[in-house]
Amino acid sequence: MTHPTSRRSMLGLLGAASLAGATLVAVPGAADAATSRSAATPKGLRPGGEYERFVAEQAAQDRFSGTVLVAHRGRPVLARSYGMANKDRSLPNGPDTVFCVASITKTFTALAIAQLAAQGKLGFHDPLGAHLDGFPAEVANTVKVHQLLTHDSGIGRPARGEGSPEEATWNSFDEVMDGTLAIIRKTPLQFTPGSKHEYSNDGYFVLAAIVARVTGQSYFDYVRTHIFAPAGMSHTDFYSRPQVLADNTISRPYLTQPDGTRIDFASSPFAPFTIGGPAGGAYSTASDMLAYAGALTSGKLLNPAFTGLMTSGKVALPPLQPSSQAEFYGYGYDDAIVNGERVFGHSGGGPGIATRLDVFPGLDWVSIVLGNYDTPINPIVELGRKLITT
Repeated sequence: MTHPTSRRSMLGLLGAASLAGATLVAVPGAADAATSRSAATPKGLRPGGEYERFVAEQAAQDRFSGTVLVAHRGRPVLARSYGMANKDRSLPNGPDTVFCVASITKTFTALAIAQLAAQGKLGFHDPLGAHLDGFPAEVANTVKVHQLLTHDSGIGRPARGEGSPEEATWNSFDEVMDGTLAIIRKTPLQFTPGSKHEYSNDGYFVLAAIVARVTGQSYFDYVRTHIFAPAGMSHTDFYSRPQVLADNTISRPYLTQPDGTRIDFASSPFAPFTIGGPAGGAYSTASDMLAYAGALTSGKLLNPAFTGLMTSGKVALPPLQPSSQAEFYGYGYDDAIVNGERVFGHSGGGPGIATRLDVFPGLDWVSIVLGNYDTPINPIVELGRKLITT
């Protein structure tokens, strides 16, 4: 048995009938009709191709459990599900299985802020104190919304650290939000705002609180109303641990222990009430994530100018993926160059969770990996990137 994992340390890690091997849909004649890379279905991505074979191999070795979906111009080219959503109940992953997307949630939080900025209800340059009270002057007057979005604010606790005893007593989303903000307000700045980049889950709780203050709605209700609903994400929401345990459509996250065995983290005694909130607590399906990518890139959720601003790089980073020729962090999205092509999106991870959303705007491709193992999915992500961009 692993040592109990606190909600705080777990948050730090947070940086779908069996259809295993079943294709949802293939684009008819895409390869024959295509005359350019952006319009062609690479051979390796077709049913039975290199990508499918590799993912199936990973699943056969018990290194991947979940759903992969690769789409061109909004239409799935290849979709496969492997492994079990609930081993105790013998429920397999399928196209409608709901997964915790972990830190991909940060893209929803950043989008909420960008929507409000586009409406003139806040500015990226605004100091924190213009929207929230209760912070020391050195924080309220110096931390900018921009810096919270790019993880350059210095606010809150280190990204990976121990939690506080009171976190174990929280039993509602309101308690999680209010309790986390109370802790952040008491925590000194980790560094001078703008002086360095350090990934911060706490910063995204602060952004969520700003959304609530500016709109008069809870963060969760705002995102449901202004992002999930207009994007057509009918199977996407925020769930508590009791809801996860009660719902057979939600995959259980299987935490890998030091001896290589896996346990259902959601049913373990040290699982928190929620996983991540606005920093990493949304649950979704592969098809909903594809709908999200389409709504974002089509301007349905935000006008194109603000969408470009939000998803484009602001802070230079060391490459997070081996294939990246350049890597940046924008407003809740990372932004990379892979084989001369732009790729933006986000990854997610935690106990029993490994996810990735990749959007290739110049090629009209989207790649989605949603897993309920915490085994690294980088090899799957990297192969998808290679086949799409070369």
